[in-house]
Amino acid sequence: MFENNPYAAIGGAETVRKLVTAFYPKVYADPDLSPLFPDGVDEIMRKQELFLTQFLGGPTLYSDRYGPPMMRQRHLAFEVTPRRAAAWLRCMKEAMDDIGLEGPAREWFYERLTQVAGYMVNRPDDGTRIESEAPRR
Repeated sequence: MFENNPYAAIGGAETVRKLVTAFYPKVYADPDLSPLFPDGVDEIMRKQELFLTQFLGGPTLYSDRYGPPMMRQRHLAFEVTPRRAAAWLRCMKEAMDDIGLEGPAREWFYERLTQVAGYMVNRPDDGTRIESEAPRR
């Protein structure tokens, strides 16, 4: 079943590349997400491709280059609000539609991304710091 190798089930490197290529123009055009990318998205696209490859059970390209993903920790410097998480998921769903990614492997993949998006939230929508994320003194 695809849970054993979702990377292969969705089409491997070619599909991940297409997904990232379809996804980031949507992110950059989104008024909630674009402020997170003042310097553009080229570098982020490259990292996302490496991460998604690994996330889906493909080669450990991200960890090989940058160490353990620790995505929540890496995103603490950015205001990830519920609204932004929802916008990110919407952009991903639209990108999946655009490239024709369908079926049970897509559903599994999207559900996993939904879990990750929720985990990444570190601020409420008003932008104040969540107490557990406040710097310790």
